[in-house]
Amino acid sequence: MSGSGNDFVFIDGRTERATEFESAGVIERICARGTGVGADGLVILTTPQSSDADLALTYYNADGSLADLCGNATLCTASLAARLGAVDPSGFALETGTGVLRARMRAGLPEFDFPEIHEVVPSLDAIERAAGEERLGFATAGIPHVVIRVPDVTACDVAGRGRAVRYHGALPQGANANFVARGADGSWRIRTYERGVEAETLACGTGSVASALMLRIWGEAGEDIELKTASGRTLGIRTSPLAGGGWSASLRGEGRLVFDGILGLL
Repeated sequence: MSGSGNDFVFIDGRTERATEFESAGVIERICARGTGVGADGLVILTTPQSSDADLALTYYNADGSLADLCGNATLCTASLAARLGAVDPSGFALETGTGVLRARMRAGLPEFDFPEIHEVVPSLDAIERAAGEERLGFATAGIPHVVIRVPDVTACDVAGRGRAVRYHGALPQGANANFVARGADGSWRIRTYERGVEAETLACGTGSVASALMLRIWGEAGEDIELKTASGRTLGIRTSPLAGGGWSASLRGEGRLVFDGILGLL
């Protein structure tokens, strides 16, 4: 499946546990481009443990590491769940590594609500700005993200600078690095270096949420914003402040089935 160019292999483990797909070596071989199927990550659908959820997903990065949340993988899961008839598309719940999240199909597109966001640093002084960078902020939107405001995302060294930020000593767990700027047409653009993939990806859902939130806190965007990803497709984000502090957010975008088939284990 593809979520705005962020692509995933899905395994249906609802009736029989897919243990053979849970080792890092197997996941790496499946996700390898050129010698495997090729993907940014692998998702296993399972029966939820929580009675509040309709479906559960376990997400692995392309390097086989387990991640609590992937925004585009969750959008794809929501879309696939509706396609399989496993949920009521008007409203359902998905069990993820960050807890049970509400989801729905709206005007043909999947949308889901993020866990509450409380770890937000509007000015990340621990990382020195590189030439041309205007602001750096940090937010944990399911997973940790650094957001970097730049004049032009097309001129960014996403691989070089992104890797340096991802492994910066001020971030003991590492973080994704997101570069955001206004395009010539006035729309917001984003490019992301993702940990676990260790490269730029064509889209990042959690990174788009973190970036939308930071742009709102910086006074550059409102409650509802659309970000054009490196794939050219758009992700929509709504953010709202919580009465007790922190933020709520929802993400909407593509969750497209590209093909299905039988996998021969490598």
